[in-house]
Amino acid sequence: MEKFIEVSIALFGGFKTTLLMFALTLVFALPLGLIICFGRMSKFKPLAFLAKVLIWIVRGTPLMLQILVVFYVPGILFDFPIFASNRFLAALVTFIINYSCYFAEIYRGGIESIPQGQYEAGKVLGMTNREIFFKVVLMQVVKKIMPPISNEVITLVKDTSLIRVISVVEIIKVAEKFTAKGLIWPLFFTGAYYLLFCGLLTLLFGYIEKKFAYYRG
Repeated sequence: MEKFIEVSIALFGGFKTTLLMFALTLVFALPLGLIICFGRMSKFKPLAFLAKVLIWIVRGTPLMLQILVVFYVPGILFDFPIFASNRFLAALVTFIINYSCYFAEIYRGGIESIPQGQYEAGKVLGMTNREIFFKVVLMQVVKKIMPPISNEVITLVKDTSLIRVISVVEIIKVAEKFTAKGLIWPLFFTGAYYLLFCGLLTLLFGYIEKKFAYYRG
């Protein structure tokens, strides 16, 4: 019983790191993704090109490789190991950049899916571009992008396990320490943590989608 309590407390401590990585990534990646989206859609070609290249690189390489590059490359190339004393920060920066690029493409798809006639109708009514976007387009975009956003958010929960490659102690890293001592059941406990958290997120996004169900356009 004492061993069970000890392992449970340790796993919960690792899960707090997982939750922190998840929450901070969302807080910064969601707005940054919108900025990248606007850059990607910009009529200023150099900016649009840079945004396209960034998205291409991020989407075309594994997240695990990106974590290793962000953590090791500054120290190797510039002799300035900026993240040497903070592995969590290295992983967080990587996750924010990675997910902001995915969110940017989701945003772009949602914005471009709105019929051009709605913009034109807004102009006929004397609305500014800003008013058209926030009063006519935005809620429809949110409704359209909610399913892919929810998919990415749930994927983020599971991707947080990758931060252990640079020895950040999250829940699976904790379970592996006990597995090395001959205990198998902590690994199954990690699955229960993920299943429960992803289940709660699924219910949350299902509720949000119902709230936007009246936007049928």
